[in-house]
Amino acid sequence: MSLNNRWFQLGASLVAMIMIANLQYSWTLFVQPLRTATGWKLSDIQFAFTLFILFQTWVQPLDGWLIDRLGPRGFISAAGLLCGLGWAGLAYATTLPMLYTLYCVAGIGAAFVYSGSIGSALKWFRDRRGLASGIMAAGFGGGTALFIPFISSTIQSRGYQSAFIATGLFQGLVIVVVAQFLRHPAADAVTTGKSLRGAPTLDRRQFTTPEMLRTPQFYMMYLMFVLMATGGLLVTANAGPMARSWGLTAAALTLAATLSPLANASSRIFWGWASDRLGRENTMTIAFLLQAVCLFLVVALGQRSGAWFAFTLVLVYFTWGEIYSLFPSTSADYFGTRHATSNYAVLYTAKGVASIIGGWFGALLYERSGSWTMGFYGSALMALIAALMAVGLRFAATASKAKAGSLPTPVAAR
Repeated sequence: MSLNNRWFQLGASLVAMIMIANLQYSWTLFVQPLRTATGWKLSDIQFAFTLFILFQTWVQPLDGWLIDRLGPRGFISAAGLLCGLGWAGLAYATTLPMLYTLYCVAGIGAAFVYSGSIGSALKWFRDRRGLASGIMAAGFGGGTALFIPFISSTIQSRGYQSAFIATGLFQGLVIVVVAQFLRHPAADAVTTGKSLRGAPTLDRRQFTTPEMLRTPQFYMMYLMFVLMATGGLLVTANAGPMARSWGLTAAALTLAATLSPLANASSRIFWGWASDRLGRENTMTIAFLLQAVCLFLVVALGQRSGAWFAFTLVLVYFTWGEIYSLFPSTSADYFGTRHATSNYAVLYTAKGVASIIGGWFGALLYERSGSWTMGFYGSALMALIAALMAVGLRFAATASKAKAGSLPTPVAAR
């Protein structure tokens, strides 16, 4: 198969995304072993998670700009080294500064992979942005399901250090190999494409990142991203501590940790596909409302038993993961694909802001109050506000399309 085949490129980038999934989504399995081995506070350990997300998101505007111009191969190759050494090195962290530094190194590598892979999907699949970005994001959201049983058994039998080393070296090596096959499409492939019914067609204008930053639509999307990312990151970082505080078994946590990535992955594909047909803003409104309900159910039902815990977490992930397919495709709708990597990289920094609220502050709030209720109710309210903002974004887009020479609008009526 030709290296210039877009499905081959999608598959290669997907493998790289799967390899960075553990860096975020298996972290909760390591939290309690780290606490037991070191005696560090929960909030101190979870600050490492916040730093990882900050580096994984806030590095992307720079590397996204460079990848748009230089191509993905070199950056993804470097990412393999950073991810492998950073994650494996966590096995040797004996102080909090060491923990923070190594996790940040892994975060920089993850930033290279994420921005390069999402940008590639948007460039190669202009006619199916929602589906392509959904598949790509599914690799990151669901890839850890392949490793959870191995990580859990390794932690129990050989210790968390062995789990860090084994997965870190394997993931880093695979990323380096995959990087050698990655390419950007030729210029004519970026500017042409067949459209599906209800999907965006040709871009009316290609916005640079500075131009995008001068539009009100960007700031609406950014705030919506922050509001929606918080609840899922609260669960991602603290599922392990939550299960233990509610007296649930390790088997219940393993079940939730195994099923949740599958729900997370399917969410990104399903809602991305749906948005190509229903419209981005309409899909956002539906999914965000469901997310508010599901976050409430975690507190209302999740602490009753291990089965309810796993079930409610699956619901949360299925109504949360879509933000990682809807926002990149919406960004490309409004601002074009030529600078898609750098444009979405800036928008994606909203996840870093949300990590402070959901990861570190959520754990701190629990330590101060002794309950997860406030964190989940607050996150549910934020999701509800995001749903209302999606309605406003849709109305704003409709109004702006009626004006000649207006600020960016979706490239086709949906």
